[in-house]
Amino acid sequence: MSELDEVWSKMLAEASERARLAERHDVADYLALKASNDLIRTTSVNWLFETLNQHTASANRKRVAISIERTEPHHFAYRGANIVGTSVTFRYGVRCLSVEAGWTRTPADGFMRGGMLAFARFRHFGLPKAGMDAALYQAERSPVWRQMRDEAVGAVIHSDDLLRHVMLLVAE
Repeated sequence: MSELDEVWSKMLAEASERARLAERHDVADYLALKASNDLIRTTSVNWLFETLNQHTASANRKRVAISIERTEPHHFAYRGANIVGTSVTFRYGVRCLSVEAGWTRTPADGFMRGGMLAFARFRHFGLPKAGMDAALYQAERSPVWRQMRDEAVGAVIHSDDLLRHVMLLVAE
């Protein structure tokens, strides 16, 4: 968790406690929902990057030299909102896979549209059609990452989908 996330979590917890003491249960309930959603977001973004790292480590064990650079906090724009999160760049020779993921953190950042909890963008240097946008949605049982095409919600993203991005990076 970054320092900003820690400070923000502490501020939300304090605001929630003040709301409870003032018997503002509507505000306290909203802040509890926000905290719950932020935990889902953090866990889901971590899964995305940890899965990519596992696939990259597997490729590296086969004598492929993929370097990894992580930037946090990272800011990027999506549909007029400022998304705050993490950027990870995977490099193999001249090839590059950039993945950025996050969500709006403060009211000044804007809001997540269409019920999405978080957003991720995959970009392959020199292969624009190989890129992918993804959105995190709360499903019945657990949150799911879904592919996005022209803002239309697509298929659920699984570990094998992330493996395909790593395999494209190291393809001969």
